[in-house]
Amino acid sequence: MTIEATYGVPTVALHTDKFDRVVRAVAAQNGMPGLRQAFVPQPVMGKTPAELRAYIDGRDPISRRPVMQEVIDGLTRPFGDDERAVIEFDRSTPRLVEPATEEALHRLFLDRDWTDKLPIVLPTEERVAAMLAATRCRPDEVVGRMRPTHFREAWEYTVEKVAVNAVMAGARPAYFPVILALAATGVSARGSSSSSLATMAVVNGPVRHEIGMNVGTGALGPHNHANATIGRAYGLLSQNLQGGSVPGLTYMGSMGNNYAYNSVTFGENEERSPWEPFHVQHGFKAADSAVSVFTGCRSTAFTLGLRERYWREHVRNMFRGMDPHTPPTLLLDPITARQFVDRGGFLKKDALVDWLYDNARMPAGEYWDYQLVQNYIYPRATFGEEPWASKLAAAPDELIPMFRREDIHVVVVGGETNGYWRIMGCAYQGKAGARTEIRCYPRAARPGRKSRSWMSRRAIVSESSRLVTWIPSDRWYFASASFIFGPTTPSTGPG
Repeated sequence: MTIEATYGVPTVALHTDKFDRVVRAVAAQNGMPGLRQAFVPQPVMGKTPAELRAYIDGRDPISRRPVMQEVIDGLTRPFGDDERAVIEFDRSTPRLVEPATEEALHRLFLDRDWTDKLPIVLPTEERVAAMLAATRCRPDEVVGRMRPTHFREAWEYTVEKVAVNAVMAGARPAYFPVILALAATGVSARGSSSSSLATMAVVNGPVRHEIGMNVGTGALGPHNHANATIGRAYGLLSQNLQGGSVPGLTYMGSMGNNYAYNSVTFGENEERSPWEPFHVQHGFKAADSAVSVFTGCRSTAFTLGLRERYWREHVRNMFRGMDPHTPPTLLLDPITARQFVDRGGFLKKDALVDWLYDNARMPAGEYWDYQLVQNYIYPRATFGEEPWASKLAAAPDELIPMFRREDIHVVVVGGETNGYWRIMGCAYQGKAGARTEIRCYPRAARPGRKSRSWMSRRAIVSESSRLVTWIPSDRWYFASASFIFGPTTPSTGPG
């Protein structure tokens, strides 16, 4: 697509048949619905040269025509009038849906893929207004843009749209500044990759305790309302405000990832950590409240404590169990964090990270044989990009670093019931703006103004059916946002 659009070179894109819907949708959204494409069977990985040749000599599994005939026709057949026609997309969405019963509205949200397939809190005007009251930001203020992959155009969204999704997740208004900060990162918690990645969000600073986040026992589990609903809101706003997360169309994770339900959201246990907090390491003051986002969460290595004699070997072995394409973040219970201080003398996190970088090594031959390294790192190495070019020049049996030092991170979390710890394979997105200060603080209460319960609703209950039927004046918000086609073209919709 880029070769044809940017350089004017006639191109036929060759894909495997599993990506039929998604590649056609991406081409259309980029203004090239007539982009010539051909398909071969899946998989390609692990096939012999003879098997791959058979794909090319065989038939396109979508069109049922010979693959090479599709390629030749795609390169030589002139575009028809329908393929040259101007394409217009109306990405505007109504602000409200029509009034209906509670049951009908839940079905509507479910059928339109606005939910994570779990029950939601319906976003009434009253509930959304209560959520918006927790920030000084204007409802129509643009928060950011988001997309599931870099091949798609970004969707733009406002504070109000974020509030709608926060209500749906069951979050309390007090949590909204954190949710808004996550939305402002522009990093999707519903990124589309065949590797089924998920996202992790770490909250630091006073806001953790102000809203009652869990940093101790069970912090990474379903045991705290703030942790659970903030993470869920991050996922819902990502799928709805980026243009969807539909398997086979806007989501291509082969297995899927259960981490995605609440995006592994928790607060760092700063008070029990022997080191400075994560956000302080990255430029904030200890008194600041901040949220940090990590992507690519899909793999972990896990153990208990640090043994006195062989702890170094054990840590090295844990690293060897990780895929070298995905950098590591150590999630340490405070007990283990102090063991790293006692066993290794790592009085600062930087000293521990230095040691981890020096010891997370493997033979160069093994490193370059990893499939993900072949896919994503090898091409960069061949163009001379460091540090990978030097790794490529190493002898096959030479021990080389598995990761870049700047990609290794340490976060302290847990309740000290035992010294368990894990390595989470994930990439910190600080350089892409994922480390965002929570800048929209709650409005000060106005003198003489009575507060309203965020869950207050008037309803008529049908005794015969036991279903709640909302009064006709109630209106329900759409969960989706307006689409931005290109970096400077404003949406015509009200979203």
